Amino acid sequence: MVKTKEKVKEKKGKKAEIEEEEEHSGGASLDDAFADDDDVEYAPAKPKKEKKRGKKEKEGLDEELEDAEEEVEEIEKAVNGNEEQKPISIKASKPVAKIKKGDRISVDGKELIVDQHYVLIDHGSTKEMAIECYDSEDKDYQIRYFSDQVETTMEFYILQEIMFIKKRVEKIEW
Repeated sequence: MVKTKEKVKEKKGKKAEIEEEEEHSGGASLDDAFADDDDVEYAPAKPKKEKKRGKKEKEGLDEELEDAEEEVEEIEKAVNGNEEQKPISIKASKPVAKIKKGDRISVDGKELIVDQHYVLIDHGSTKEMAIECYDSEDKDYQIRYFSDQVETTMEFYILQEIMFIKKRVEKIEW
């Protein structure tokens, strides 16, 4: 059953208009639709089935895990250098802070020319420094160190493609 209501709107000095609105024009209201759901009983959830794994499948997973761990170790060695870095022997003719463009640095007997010396990252109490170098074949290299611990933090990198890769060295002289 549809009921209608009449509304009267008055406009300034003009005729009154009558608008009709239909109540419940979209069917039954939500209250009417769900009025009789008090006695509804829902079915219990089905128990989850567990997969039974055989010994062969478990062994296969263990082998895959071991293989993956070995691959991760190989990748870490390739990225970080083949072995742990031993302390680098440093022979300095002047303080490292005084190295400037055009100076010569010898790394394991290879002669490099300094391109620039700058602060890579300022950590507040210390600065991470970088000395960029190149050789006669125009290969790019970088020596990184922390300003407060030069001897213990010095590392040597070679530019390959677009990324500097750490290389193990034994002796640096300037």
